[in-house]
Amino acid sequence: MTGLKDLTKQAPNIDGDFCVSSQISNTRAAGTDWHRRYARRLAFTDLLVLCWVVIGVQLQWIGVATSRDNVDASSSEVAISYSWVSAAIILGWMFILHFFGSRDSRVLGSGPEEYRRISDASLRLFGLIAIAAFLLKLELARGYVLLALPVGLVFLLISRWIWRQWLAAQRQLGRFTSTVLLVGSAESVGHVADVLRRQVEAGYRVVGACLPDGHGLQTLNGTAIPVLGTFGDLLVVLETSGADTVVVTSSDELSAQRIRELSWSLEPGRHNLVVAPSLTDIGGPRIHTRPVAGLPLIHVEMPRFEGGKQFSKRAFDIVGSALLIAALSPILFAIAILVRMTSAGPALYRQERVGLNGAAFNIFKFRSMALSADSQLGALLLAQGTADTPLFKVQNDPRITTIGAVLRKHSLDEFPQLFNVFLGNMSLVGPRPQRDGEVALYDSAAHRRLFVKPGMSGLWQVSGRSLLSWEDSIRLDLYYVENWSMTGDLLILWRTVKAVFAPGKEAH
Repeated sequence: MTGLKDLTKQAPNIDGDFCVSSQISNTRAAGTDWHRRYARRLAFTDLLVLCWVVIGVQLQWIGVATSRDNVDASSSEVAISYSWVSAAIILGWMFILHFFGSRDSRVLGSGPEEYRRISDASLRLFGLIAIAAFLLKLELARGYVLLALPVGLVFLLISRWIWRQWLAAQRQLGRFTSTVLLVGSAESVGHVADVLRRQVEAGYRVVGACLPDGHGLQTLNGTAIPVLGTFGDLLVVLETSGADTVVVTSSDELSAQRIRELSWSLEPGRHNLVVAPSLTDIGGPRIHTRPVAGLPLIHVEMPRFEGGKQFSKRAFDIVGSALLIAALSPILFAIAILVRMTSAGPALYRQERVGLNGAAFNIFKFRSMALSADSQLGALLLAQGTADTPLFKVQNDPRITTIGAVLRKHSLDEFPQLFNVFLGNMSLVGPRPQRDGEVALYDSAAHRRLFVKPGMSGLWQVSGRSLLSWEDSIRLDLYYVENWSMTGDLLILWRTVKAVFAPGKEAH
């Protein structure tokens, strides 16, 4: 097998195998140029937002006048023109957004890092303005400065969110993506490929793989990903496939020295090298990289289920559920009347579910099924062959009433769970609450779902709902348990609102 070191030495002297055709060069150039084009679009939109906000706040707060009229002649304070101040704030804001890498291609498209950088940059800019005004004794209208910051930040985040929706739609069509060549063992390559396939918005499109023993294989087992060669063919495959990113998964044959040699052979500005550690379903805030003597050590914080975060989550649940109960009480009353009028039986349905640390509680829901629904469940699960799966969902369920189908599609039947949240049995966001029979089928990993309170909504509800398999449901719930945060809860609740008003085909 030809080593990467030998290939690196040969590369400059070979015009055949290692040359790039003009078609591949054009494809790669078009693929990598999107970073610059997209960043320019973001910069232009950021500039429009800031001009509109800062100048608008100036005109609304103080008009076009200077502060000279407000400065006493004997005062040592410097008179300034707010038009110049607004221009300086806009230019400074644009510069600091660029300086903090808010338009870096590595943070665009998915994850909270883009929004965090925008927030950090904005807060630091206005901290610098406050310090400069104090040291230079500039008389700035406090209301003007204090209003421009939050309004500008909010509209910057909204603008970036809109751009992110557009980018996600483009990436679904295969545009604005990095073309990826996976390198590693068959198992690790398959796992990483599956993750990247599920997260299309991240912008990685797999075009092929190199395996330790890739000769004779056409595609990776269970996938349509072509196997383009072995580790020894890597540089040739990289050129001929048109890939611009090499993702090293894991393999005993790919030593640290060989990865180092691979990094030397890649062209800066044209190729990217990504190393995917054997860590999955770990949120970004729990991961910290610490270089020690050239060795990048990855520190992973263990999840904690107590302390200040737990207190803030409970406080948020109490306030949020109380406000929602007060605001939605007319709707709750109207739904209760509809349920009673359209089918025999009570409006509310109570059922025992398993909550925090395995404690049982009664969950409240609007009744969406016939009164005999519980007695029919076992037979229906046996009929569809899912009695041994801890996700008791019946497809095309005949027990659902006419009004119940509407309530379930829009999740309106779950609104009474706000009282469970207020009483402390549940949380606004958390894993799906399940029955005793489902919990009895848990393995050791699934039992970790019980480390936090079950939720009215969760990743399972905004990521596929009824179409999710048990494996996908438990993966999402465990990810939430291990990585939950208040910011994450707010994002899930926002997506829940959209799912209620515009449910997809997965909702039933």
